[in-house]
Amino acid sequence: MQSHHYISSAVLDLATIQGILENNRKLALSDESIYNIKRSRAYLDKKISESDIPVYGINTGFGALCNVKITAEKLTELQENLVKSHACGTGDRVEKIIIKLMLLLKIQSLSYGNSGVALETVERLIDFYNEDILPVIYEQGSLGASGDLAPLAHLALPLIGEGEVYFEGEEISGAEILKRMEWEPLKLKSKEGLALLNGTQFMSAHAVYGLIKAFQLSYLADVISAVSIDAFDCNLSPFDELVHQVRPHRGQVKTAERVKFFLEGSEIAGKEKENVQDPYSFRCVPQVHGATKDTLSFVRKTVKTEINSVTDNPNIFIEEDKIISGGNFHGQPLALGLDYLAIAMAELANISERRTYQLVSGSRGLPTFLVENPGLNSGFMIPQYTAASIVSQNKQLAVPASVDSIVSSNGQEDHVSMGANGATKLMKVLENVNTVLAIEMFNASQAIHFREPAKTSEFLQNFISEFREQIPILTEDVTMAPHIRNAKEFLNSYNFSEEIIYE
Repeated sequence: MQSHHYISSAVLDLATIQGILENNRKLALSDESIYNIKRSRAYLDKKISESDIPVYGINTGFGALCNVKITAEKLTELQENLVKSHACGTGDRVEKIIIKLMLLLKIQSLSYGNSGVALETVERLIDFYNEDILPVIYEQGSLGASGDLAPLAHLALPLIGEGEVYFEGEEISGAEILKRMEWEPLKLKSKEGLALLNGTQFMSAHAVYGLIKAFQLSYLADVISAVSIDAFDCNLSPFDELVHQVRPHRGQVKTAERVKFFLEGSEIAGKEKENVQDPYSFRCVPQVHGATKDTLSFVRKTVKTEINSVTDNPNIFIEEDKIISGGNFHGQPLALGLDYLAIAMAELANISERRTYQLVSGSRGLPTFLVENPGLNSGFMIPQYTAASIVSQNKQLAVPASVDSIVSSNGQEDHVSMGANGATKLMKVLENVNTVLAIEMFNASQAIHFREPAKTSEFLQNFISEFREQIPILTEDVTMAPHIRNAKEFLNSYNFSEEIIYE
């Protein structure tokens, strides 16, 4: 029987969202959410019928047109015009998993009863989610301030029979999907178009997906660095808990604990070392990887608050009898968090590439470029070049988007977050980190082969054995690209246990 996740005021977090996605759970509204949505809509309808006082976005124009009063008979046309006119997305298409998350997070935000939407509108969004009907959305167009207007307009278009959707392997029109499902196009009521378009769900969906990937990559960076530490015949003294007790950043402590756990019982690590010190890229793994972990914790806290919030405008407060035009759609908290996350993840690739460089340098008893006949064979010379080029690109992508702003809507919207640009470039950074870590593992697996018959730990030996089932030890030059591609796929498909990832 298909399990359901009930949308309610209960706190939504990363683990819950991952469970919803991985178990393909259907969504349903809790009784509490149904009550809050219906009560909010009834309150708004009553307000409109009793007064013709201009209320932003309900019976006025939008943005710089906020002082233009709209008559009651034109309110549906006003909202539908808003959706159509704001659908100005361009560029690459958003990945389907992000669109799925956008639907989930928009439904969650509308469920609190502070947005004034009709129950039918939220239920139709749930229908789209449950039937895997995903509106076609484009990456470019949002300033990350008045909400993610352009992407969310594309999300809303099929509700009124416009736009396009992905459905059962096809791309079809919004009108066609309604016809197939035997649904009538929604007639948006006052405020509904604005509630659908205002909000940070484009940014927050990327942030949720990016964080899940970032936690996985952070864990893999620790595992792979441990393989490299043995491959380079490093000392374990820098991972002694005494070192980290006197500088107890949580991420630093956690990383040192992890690396020691991964290397427990290693014959290579237990041997007496000729080298007194190791390069920073090995010795400072707790400090560097740990700082990234602390950044992940900070961003996770920001995102958790955001996805459990109301981010459209204006907000309806029934008990206080107020409809307030504020700025909860502004993406600044996410914009800063997304930039910080990109910087922190880029550093994992930065230090990883340095370890790869050391492994191919011909030091510590390893052959130059990790091949038995260097000269005739170039061995692992060029994978390090590839990693270096990607790390350099990450440095460019890690330049903060949030320090920029640009005036829009005739000066009414005079400061914007640019968080949407931060969101899309974060995806590229994460893909790059995955590639650089895959290249390090490719090198480390080859390097540790030259330590045989001495063995690493049982944990790492199992990890390396799984890796080598797809990426073999090389004895002569071969075309490297397929092996790098397989190494990336190995990391992408690695089976994580939930309790490890979100520690």
